[in-house]
Amino acid sequence: MNKKDIKWVVGHKITPIEVSGNYDMVLGETPGHVPGPPPHKHLGFEEVFFVVKGEMEFLINGVPRTVKAGESIDLPHGTVHTFSNTSDSECTWINIHSPKGFLSFFEDLGIPIGEQDAMEKSIGKPIIDKVMATAANYDMHIITK
Repeated sequence: MNKKDIKWVVGHKITPIEVSGNYDMVLGETPGHVPGPPPHKHLGFEEVFFVVKGEMEFLINGVPRTVKAGESIDLPHGTVHTFSNTSDSECTWINIHSPKGFLSFFEDLGIPIGEQDAMEKSIGKPIIDKVMATAANYDMHIITK
């Protein structure tokens, strides 16, 4: 993993983890009070979040759930979900998508950490508009109702 691979993606610092299996894995770091993506679902991916440090608020099929350090959550394909860090402290988490393929969302829509104001750019209108316009291309189907 090169430092150039680490990106800010809609307010979350994402570090890809190299794996040999048919899944993608990233380490995420979310500052306090950072919202997640809009509610969405994946039709072709199973997803797992494991919280390493802190806690993350999830909304899963309309039901809120707090996931704390040492806990995980499984999201079968078709599950409508989002997440955010509503606490004052950073949250560190591992995210897995299976089968492999969702990593390109982070690669294509993230801002390299070395770029000036990268975190702020990652939540700016141009990037958010691009995410909203292209999310379905990555099997991220945003729920707008």
